Amino acid sequence: MATIRKDLTNRDTPAPVELYAGTESKAAAPLLSEMERTVSLMAGVFTSTRLAPEYLPSPDQPERNIPLSHDAFLNPEHLRFALKGCLAASLCYVIYNALAWPEISTAVTTCLLTSLSTIGASRQKQMLRMAGAIVGGFVIGMGSQMFILPYLDSIGGFLCLFVAVTALSSWFLTSTPRLSYFGVQVALAFYLINLQEFRIQTSLTVARDRVMGILLGLFMMWFVFDRLWSSPASIEMKRTFISNLRLMAQFAAQPLSKDLQFALGRSLALRETIHASLDKVRAVADGVLFEFGPSRRANLEFRSFIRQCQPQLRTLFVMRIALLKYRLQLPGFELPEAVRIRQQAYDEYSARMLNEMADRIEQNEPLDRSAVEDSHQLLNRTVKAIHGEHPAHLPAGHAQSLITLLRGVDGLTTSLAAEIAGGAWRTA
Repeated sequence: MATIRKDLTNRDTPAPVELYAGTESKAAAPLLSEMERTVSLMAGVFTSTRLAPEYLPSPDQPERNIPLSHDAFLNPEHLRFALKGCLAASLCYVIYNALAWPEISTAVTTCLLTSLSTIGASRQKQMLRMAGAIVGGFVIGMGSQMFILPYLDSIGGFLCLFVAVTALSSWFLTSTPRLSYFGVQVALAFYLINLQEFRIQTSLTVARDRVMGILLGLFMMWFVFDRLWSSPASIEMKRTFISNLRLMAQFAAQPLSKDLQFALGRSLALRETIHASLDKVRAVADGVLFEFGPSRRANLEFRSFIRQCQPQLRTLFVMRIALLKYRLQLPGFELPEAVRIRQQAYDEYSARMLNEMADRIEQNEPLDRSAVEDSHQLLNRTVKAIHGEHPAHLPAGHAQSLITLLRGVDGLTTSLAAEIAGGAWRTA
């Protein structure tokens, strides 16, 4: 890989990669040959005339680097979220105009910056926003007006104050995700007081009004998101986890089309969706900690269950990506027809298992343990078919790599199924 990188940096065509011919290391660690073949494809893209165009997604696939989500105009959740944010901001607008108090218009900005799609995440952000508004607005902003700014008579002195506050805010901003938003709010409250005009702000009334606007925005966000139109983080966490299982089932069954370019485009889109959704579960699970009520204990237990399953699901996702090369029959990963049919049958059953897990969690019912035994039996038949192939059709190193991947996928899938079959996560 270093050689390929050096050749590309020097604008040279990478030389073909010579695969290691030894068999002892491949037998001891079969996935090494898998890695070697993958690296050889990197150089092959630049030396082969058919690799690059044939194994790129179809040109009619939508661009991935677009500013909007791929389901921005299809998912009703986006519309509901937008309506909630607009309602909170509109209420703030009506209130400060009805009171003839336009100086508290920072309430609208607060709605923009604190709106999230769940109660827990929104509460967490509002708590940090409240603390940041108090520290940045009252303590630092108004404190500097009373005790520091009267002694400054040049832009250089104000620059020192600005740098000190920004450095403090940045220190919090670069901390853990649970605290970093506090740093943003400290800086924002200070900037709203001291940076909106080309002069030092001497009136404490301005600072008071802007902080009051922040507090009004926080109250409206609490009213709309938490009371009027709520979406608990515990429900969103469960819904997203179930969605991840179903997305993984779709990915396990890929490719569904014989058009290689279309299949690659579909697989890439699914990979991006699953990756983002796995991150979303972790973020929403943190929001559950900020929710209270009679179901809090059950929600925290289900949160612990999901946090235990997340590493297994991520690892299964990575191993499924490796197996996809065999299903797509990429160069160096071709399989005999009999083995390909067996692998496809196992993958389809594994996908049905994942869908069944999602259904059972959604219906709050335990999974039938017989599905685990059936998966083991189907895997054994697939392994037997691989061993039965002549080495000329499927070299020993390739066969062992495939078997290792299949056993890893089966172990992770059945482990998840066993956890769900145990039913310890079920709510009363």
